[in-house]
Parts: sequence; C-alpha cells; structure tokens
Amino acid sequence: MRQWLPPRLRREGRDLIELVLVPGLAAVMPWRWCFAIFKRLAQVQWLYSAACSQALAQAQEHGQVTPADAVRWLATRRLVTLVDHADHYLAVTRSDVWMQRHLQVQGHWPKIDSAGIFCTFHWGAGMWGLRHAHSVGLQGHALVAAMEGNPFAGRRVLHWYVRARTRSVGRALGRAPLVVSGSLRPVIQALRRNEQVLAAVDVPSDQVDSSVEVRLLGMPVRMPKGLLRLAVTHGIPVAVYVTGLDIHTGQRYLRITPLGVWQDLDALAAAVFSHLEAALRQDAAAWHFWAEAPRFFSAPPP
Repeated sequence: MRQWLPPRLRREGRDLIELVLVPGLAAVMPWRWCFAIFKRLAQVQWLYSAACSQALAQAQEHGQVTPADAVRWLATRRLVTLVDHADHYLAVTRSDVWMQRHLQVQGHWPKIDSAGIFCTFHWGAGMWGLRHAHSVGLQGHALVAAMEGNPFAGRRVLHWYVRARTRSVGRALGRAPLVVSGSLRPVIQALRRNEQVLAAVDVPSDQVDSSVEVRLLGMPVRMPKGLLRLAVTHGIPVAVYVTGLDIHTGQRYLRITPLGVWQDLDALAAAVFSHLEAALRQDAAAWHFWAEAPRFFSAPPP
C-alpha cells in the first residue's frame, strides 16, 4: 500500500521510523539488548537508504571504499547513524552513572574556569562528549545552525526531531546552544565571560563568508575560519575532542586533546583537521558528511 500514499506522507512516515520509532527503542530497553537489535537493523538496506547510498557513492569516488568492502561499509554507516539518533533518547533517559559505565575517556578537558574553544567533527556519536564536558564543570555552549529553511520544507517530523535534539544538546551541556548563522557575536560574548564554546568545525565552507584550505585524505578541503581566527586573534586555547563508537560492543569513547594557544591560523587549522584525518583513517564510515563531500573538497580527486 505504500506506493499509493502521497509522497509527503511517505517521507513523513520514513522520518517517523528512522528518527523516532527505531532509535527511540534506546529509551525503553537496556542498552546491551538495544544495541544487539541495532546491529541487526544495520543490515537492513531500506533503513537510511538514500543518505547511506549517497555517502557510499562519494566515499568510493574519493577512493575510500573498495567494491569488496562496500557491504560492510554501509552496515557500519547505518549503525553509526542509528546510534547517533538513539543518543538523543538515551541522553534524556540515562544518568551520569550510565555514562560512566559506557563511556571510556582518554585525556582531560582544559581548565574549566577560563575561555576555551573546543573543536569536534561530525564523526561518530557526539552527544556523550557534551554530557561529559558538563559533568566535569565546563561552562560550555554548543554552536548550532538555524533550524529553519528548505531542509525542513514539508518535513514536520524532521523539524520536530532537530528542535528536540537541539534541546537535548542544551540539557547535556547545561546551557542553551548558540545560534551562529549570521554572526559570531554570541561566541565572543560567551568567551568574554570565561565560558567555553564547542563546535563541529567540519562544516561546508559555502555556509560561511570566509574559509581556509587544509588537507584531508590527501585532498584539499576548505573549512570555515571564523572560530579559529578568534582563537588566534585573542589568544584563546583550543582543544579537539572526538566521541567514537565501538561498533562491536556499543561502548563509547571520548578522546580529548588540548592544543593550546596558536599564533598561526593556517597551522592551527591543519592541526585541528589532522584529528579528523586520524578519525577517518580509523573508520571512514563514521563520518556523517560523506554525502556532502562535493561541498567540502576543493577539487575532485585525481
């Protein structure tokens, strides 16, 4: 009967399944059982099919997936996507005790009583990195994009989910996120209060006014430079953190690497993106933005 439904209802129904019903199982089941179900669902080709197919095509085009590895790569891509969505529901139903049991931490956050810029990437599942930052006393604000516009046209479930997830990010950090679609002024004000900002910096440069070129997987990419320029100009220490997922056990890990204060913007950008490089070398399928690769890479691969 699905083919008789209007396209709008089909899209809303898929969003309901992929963003709410399936990942929402994490809210009502023990994580060990839930993750076992998720690993089986990751083999279902229908789940997240469009996004995963586009991601695989781009990863193959950029030389990151061999034909023999495509099936495994897609299963990992689905599993990471599913867990990342499930973390919204876990974050509002699990305590810090649960986090301590399921999150392995490597490294330490910088000083909690001074300004800091903490960079991460759209890789793995990042919610528990935010929760851990708050648990040790950081006064952090996540940077988020405006939740309006064409991506949400005709997609009420998606819009509801993104707004709810953004609220979860605020609860995880104990402070409301900062919307920075037009100006970094909220960031500057937070840093002047000796608070911290946490941002995924692997954002397509076509969303910002200025960018800097770095290398990623041997290819040139452009990244927004506004946040790192603030760090260099005002002598604000920078750290990189990455929150990953053990795809075999469902355990999470958080790696925190303080980089300190830098005086050279290009060198700082390269240092930050070297951590995304390392993460992609470890597991390229865990990067959520493969489908957007043409907006990142400055030129097609040779």
